Amino acid sequence: MSQAAIRRIAYTPGEPAGIGADLILALADAPQDIELVVVADPALLEARAAMLGLSVAIEIFAPGSPIRVPDPGVLRVQPVALARPAQAGRLDPANAEYVLETLRQAIDGCLQGEFHAMVTGPVHKGVINEAGVRFTGHTEFLAERTGGDPVMVLATDGLRVALATTHLPLRGVPDAITPVTLERVLRVLDGDLRRRFGLAEPRILVCGLNPHAGEGGHLGWEEIEVIEPTLERLRGEGLQLEGPLPADTLFTPPNLARADAVLAMYHDQGLTVLKHKGFGRAVNITLGLPIIRTSVDHGTALDLAGGGKAATGSLMTALDTALRMTR
Repeated sequence: MSQAAIRRIAYTPGEPAGIGADLILALADAPQDIELVVVADPALLEARAAMLGLSVAIEIFAPGSPIRVPDPGVLRVQPVALARPAQAGRLDPANAEYVLETLRQAIDGCLQGEFHAMVTGPVHKGVINEAGVRFTGHTEFLAERTGGDPVMVLATDGLRVALATTHLPLRGVPDAITPVTLERVLRVLDGDLRRRFGLAEPRILVCGLNPHAGEGGHLGWEEIEVIEPTLERLRGEGLQLEGPLPADTLFTPPNLARADAVLAMYHDQGLTVLKHKGFGRAVNITLGLPIIRTSVDHGTALDLAGGGKAATGSLMTALDTALRMTR
């Protein structure tokens, strides 16, 4: 493969006590048509490899060096030091800043053109907040760092689900769904389905917020007052939008067969179905950014860290999706 065809992708393992390090170590021998750079503490990777009984060589990444796929069994690492040595399965707020610094370096590398994309392992939001740092998730952190306009999408075979709202308490969702917010999300989703996925006229099915999509106002007015007028205005500009549709029947095979993506109004409305269909084979994608970012579809799995039982399917999907989005 020519050097021009190879993509350099940054990977951040996330919470050092979780399975993010296990996942990338398990893939060190897997053939890839990418140069993967792990942004992490080399000591963490070496210690976790010893726990897992894996023979993995660490090679320090030199920024600005020519793109080159590492040899099997070699991990190229951009070093970031832990505040304290991490123990598998045991959270430590002292390492919260380390997690954020790995993200900063990967994001900045993408913005500067060092990396073509970044793939993230799972973080533990709670322990970062316990350390005194307000953190609601990767999506929001990426937006703050890049100045982008993020839309969270999870995808698996045959289904893409975008979210109108992300990490909000359920009681806050109706107030967050405004004409301005909904229009922004739909424009980003439509635009990046065209730009990143090559769809000429993406077809998007839009969920209602309330049961039965409000049932004509008897179960809520958001569909009548906010969602439908916004969809109608954007349809007038040529966007292929259908809805608002009752969420309990939208996610059926006949409906999904005619859709390129679904827009859910809140986190669990869409992601419960997505993860039922493809957990372990799904990918989290952040659209609306000046960079490409994908992630695994699962959490830190502290109980599995260091035990050799972490499944790599979602990470492989995230890497493959990032690669395809750069083409």
